[in-house]
Amino acid sequence: MKILKFYADWCGPCKMLSKTIESIKEEIPFEIEEVDADNNPDMAKKYNIRGLPTMIIVDGETEVKRHTGNMTADQVKEFVNV
Repeated sequence: MKILKFYADWCGPCKMLSKTIESIKEEIPFEIEEVDADNNPDMAKKYNIRGLPTMIIVDGETEVKRHTGNMTADQVKEFVNV
């Protein structure tokens, strides 16, 4: 399983989420694949991205869990606790 983190360079909440994730990255049990939604429109369409940031836990190609919007460190920890 891994996390797809959809973001855009112009997105303020995306930058805040990145800082939060950086501060707790040792506690996140999955690889995080960062996907720039502006530069990867096909992938954003495939996963039906409607807002940023969006984090999706996937198992292969299957979506397991999704969250759209910024999160606190505690919320990220809870999110990755599948």
